[in-house]
Amino acid sequence: MPKSYTPEIRRVLREAGCKFVRHGRGDHDIWHSPLNDRHFLVDGNIKSRHWANETLKQAGLPKRF
Repeated sequence: MPKSYTPEIRRVLREAGCKFVRHGRGDHDIWHSPLNDRHFLVDGNIKSRHWANETLKQAGLPKRF
């Protein structure tokens, strides 16, 4: 089974100053990025590096995976 990128994504987001806002539907969480003043979703079990990078992009961060 592929590893989950979610713990690493959450760590990177916290280091960048992003804040957890609330739980969304299913296993999604809603976060806020001060970098681009935008809310975005973080899946609870990200298995694709492409989706992990897309999440970082939505937060205004560069690719990492």
